[in-house]
Amino acid sequence: MQALILAGGSGTRFWPLSRRQRPKQLLALDAGRSLLRETVERVRPAVGDDGIWVSTTRGLVDAVARELPEVPRERILAEPASRNTAPAIGWCLGRMPPELRDEVVAVLPADHRVADAEGFRAALTAAQGAVRSSDRVLTLGVQPTRPETGFGYLEIGDPLADGDVVRRVLRFTEKPDAETARELIASGRYLWNAGIFVFRVGRLLQELDRLAPQIGAGLRRIAEEPEGAEAVYRELPALSIDYAVMERLEGLATVPLDCGWSDLGSWEALAGELAADEAGNAVQGDVISIDSTGCLLWADEGQIAALGLRDLVVVRTGDTVLVIPRERSQEVKRIVEALRERGRDELL
Repeated sequence: MQALILAGGSGTRFWPLSRRQRPKQLLALDAGRSLLRETVERVRPAVGDDGIWVSTTRGLVDAVARELPEVPRERILAEPASRNTAPAIGWCLGRMPPELRDEVVAVLPADHRVADAEGFRAALTAAQGAVRSSDRVLTLGVQPTRPETGFGYLEIGDPLADGDVVRRVLRFTEKPDAETARELIASGRYLWNAGIFVFRVGRLLQELDRLAPQIGAGLRRIAEEPEGAEAVYRELPALSIDYAVMERLEGLATVPLDCGWSDLGSWEALAGELAADEAGNAVQGDVISIDSTGCLLWADEGQIAALGLRDLVVVRTGDTVLVIPRERSQEVKRIVEALRERGRDELL
């Protein structure tokens, strides 16, 4: 099995700690190592040293190479432009040697947290076996722990075979409202879509041709005329792999994943993963907290002194401070957009 790790990104979700040249996957948010390094170490026992591929942007190639010096440069693939995950995955698969077209590939983001690495690898191995035996496309679906509105949901059906851990996927439900999310979880028939897919290289390229023909045709043109790759690639539809292929794919199956997974999609999500003090505060760095509860207080440089705060995220870096209610931490990108509009590129 090969692993294609998606390590692009623009560094907005964890602003101001994350920036264009230091996006989330290059940060050590809940461990001593970066999320990218943690991802590689988690998957390496399942794919071997020669099975690691990384998809990133041109601006991050050098940073990724410094973080992963053991991965040859020819396996750090910089897409010609930023066009979302469907073009990126298809383009990277096309860069792999032709002899890998019948091999199984696991595509996974570089910025997730997994508490049980061994359980994660067991799920990958089960998915790999199902791909080899049936040529299906597999996804890893996470057991829900709360009525989350920011994830897609997979309705699961019967096992592929008696006693099989692999289950059929009946349909996708994209990012439901809170009431619907509670109903889906109560039914016991739904998993979160973790955005982790396992398939045979040639099969996924065929499905891109069939379900996203403009992307498929563009990728074939790039293969035939590589000197014009950037111009062609910039014209491809900027679609996610979920929307372009997975949500419309017949025969999709899933392996339920119960391994302490989190996408660490916001400061609020990170606060839920970190150890809290007796007042419910998650603290990092040089922090003094008095009579404050339910806060995330993160001092990357300098000191934070907090008194009487309730349910806030406070992040201090060398050049700025973020203060935002925990429940609105998904909106930090609005600040990034305002800075961009004001020409404050030095803060991006």
